Amino acid sequence: MTQAELFDIKGHVAIVTGAASGLGLAFSEVMAANGARVVMLDLNEAELARHAARLAAEGSVVEPIKLDVADTEALRAAIDGAASRHGRIDCLFANAGISGGPGTLTSDAGAIDHFDIDLFRRAMDINLTATLMAMRFVVPHMKARRYGSIIATASIAGIRAEPICGYGYIASKAAVINVVRQAAVELAPWNIRANAIAPGPFLTNIGGGRLHREPEVVKLFADMVPLSRLAQTDEIKGLALLLASPAGSYLTGTVIPIDGGATAVMTRGHYADRHA
Repeated sequence: MTQAELFDIKGHVAIVTGAASGLGLAFSEVMAANGARVVMLDLNEAELARHAARLAAEGSVVEPIKLDVADTEALRAAIDGAASRHGRIDCLFANAGISGGPGTLTSDAGAIDHFDIDLFRRAMDINLTATLMAMRFVVPHMKARRYGSIIATASIAGIRAEPICGYGYIASKAAVINVVRQAAVELAPWNIRANAIAPGPFLTNIGGGRLHREPEVVKLFADMVPLSRLAQTDEIKGLALLLASPAGSYLTGTVIPIDGGATAVMTRGHYADRHA
């Protein structure tokens, strides 16, 4: 098999949640650039339309759909409708997510005796429940063709303690990892693969865009990474294409960190310093 054949996704249909910015936009871009038809789901209608128009002008086949992934019936309708219009669903990027409030490293409001339970519940709804429901709705379409790749966005904060992140975020991302593992075992007889990408700190809009306007927060994240910087969203595209394409045909049930080496080292010492 040639390199081109290994990564050939021409004609595939991909669903991407949280597609209007950040990692979801990167997933949409790499799939579209390699010939897939991409159904882009996001709540931000203006950004969704802008990026979909840009990709279409570049010759890609994209379909923007505005929705809140926490709206289960709207999510079901979007996925079933895409399958009906395009005749197949090959890949799901279950990516939509929110921060769920501050962590203990940046605010006492994130501490276990102070965190906001409403923000926690919203993070679980978006990061975990919507991910599971998106998986639930694509699976019948994938089973019908005995083929599919499900890729969920987890986090290194779901793998280890990460005080810079809030309880809603770490709890939901840890749960996503085990959901993916269980789904991989269940769906293997249908040749449906399920994997999780666990990003470290990427320069995205999560947390209300703090990384774009607060250098001190950027430094906190950069300090956790041996490469000493945050990643650009383009840097996730290679891994995404691997998992979505025939090149990843024997990868399932995996959780793959892409984190500049962050999980290779212990949690930062300056967390302890803050409470000394």
